[in-house]
Amino acid sequence: MRSIKGFTLPEVLLSLALLGIIGGMTIPMYRTFTVRNDLDIAATTIAQNLRRAQALSQARDGDTSWGLHVSVGSILIYKGTSYVLRDQVFDENTSIPTSIVPSGLLDVTFSRVTGMPQTVGTFTVTSQANEIRNVTINEKGMVEY
Repeated sequence: MRSIKGFTLPEVLLSLALLGIIGGMTIPMYRTFTVRNDLDIAATTIAQNLRRAQALSQARDGDTSWGLHVSVGSILIYKGTSYVLRDQVFDENTSIPTSIVPSGLLDVTFSRVTGMPQTVGTFTVTSQANEIRNVTINEKGMVEY
């Protein structure tokens, strides 16, 4: 008598069902992870760019003020006394995911030499899942997130 080696149809179907269940459980977890990761990256990027704009102002780079402007999809370091009056040649643009929505304080300019912010407050970034991260800058120029 010959022995036939292989898988039976119920074994194959059971394996596929188990893979489907595992896949169905991990996809939502992966999506949640990527949304939180995007949110954390956006908050960290805002904090780093605030520090860069402050350092440029303190270094008297171009002998003028530097600032930061946040909008959907981008963080912009600008040279000038305000976002509207900036010198666009020196713009440093960093992209963030468009799924992240900024609110609260969206623009801050740092004083020449001292690096003190002309406005203080909290940058708030919100994900599609309504999770929030805050980046705060105080009157001394300290950034917390």
